[in-house]
Amino acid sequence: MKIGTIDLGSRPVVLAPMEDVTDPSFRLICKEQGAAMVYTEFVSSEALVRDIPSTVRKLQINDEERPVVIQIYGRDPEAMVEAARIVERANPDLIDINFGCPVKKVAGKGAGAGMLRDIPKLLSITEKVVKAVSTPVTVKTRLGWDCENKIIGDLAPRLQDCGIAALTVHGRTRSQMYTGEADWNPIGALKADSRIEIPIIGNGDITTPEKALDAFETYKVDGIMVGRGAIGAPWIFHEIKHFFETGEKKEVPVTEKFGMLMRQIRESIKSKDERRGILHIRRHLAATPLLKGLPDFRPLRIKMLRADTLEQLADIFEEIQTIYFPEE
Repeated sequence: MKIGTIDLGSRPVVLAPMEDVTDPSFRLICKEQGAAMVYTEFVSSEALVRDIPSTVRKLQINDEERPVVIQIYGRDPEAMVEAARIVERANPDLIDINFGCPVKKVAGKGAGAGMLRDIPKLLSITEKVVKAVSTPVTVKTRLGWDCENKIIGDLAPRLQDCGIAALTVHGRTRSQMYTGEADWNPIGALKADSRIEIPIIGNGDITTPEKALDAFETYKVDGIMVGRGAIGAPWIFHEIKHFFETGEKKEVPVTEKFGMLMRQIRESIKSKDERRGILHIRRHLAATPLLKGLPDFRPLRIKMLRADTLEQLADIFEEIQTIYFPEE
């Protein structure tokens, strides 16, 4: 799959943009594990234009994680154009527009997936941003606002006409949020649509190598995006890549998985401080499949999620490995 001049190879698997998740450390680990491309946390156009320090920091990218995409969102056309120009100076490989975030504080204010209720404005913003920068612009969106308004089949060609270089579609509507199962049939229909010439990336419920392969073989997408399946599990990219190359499932060793989580904790603390760094990483610890289904694990889980020092977490990890993975 090529987006502009960027060649991501065949069957690329990319890391989705996720707020409070895809910071530089996590992106780099996912890249090392086999992610073909990574996305930053989404960036508020209005906050960026106002030069809010916490937002400006999200523009920090490293050459080691390339190709890397900076994603912006907003509802004001002028702010989106100015934000795109600011982002371009950070030198990302691509600029992505978020028309898919379903959370109330974003969509409820008319940004993110909220744009799916104002298609003329959505298209106008897209066209203006594309014309404002020389960096290729892509879009990430959903099937529609709700199940009665799955408009992606009509919307995709119009977005293409605006000049975007690729389109990512999450297989749910905004009203579904993250409930139920992602519907990939409309995504597959886009690939079968003779009007569509740009790459189509599918997103939604990619949590195993088998699901990743099925997305390519059944729906013929050009690429797939992994979001929640990577939280607390950056090794998913390595396991998918190995499955694609060999046809065999091979899990990353448990000791390496714990090592990656400890690296995330240390780097999170380094970039923030011990208290804030641990608070930031708790989402990964709570979600990691490494600790799912362990018998009688609840007391240790509570202890882990209440720990507030690196030393405490290191001791808890050692205790978990001794009890549950003694032969690893």
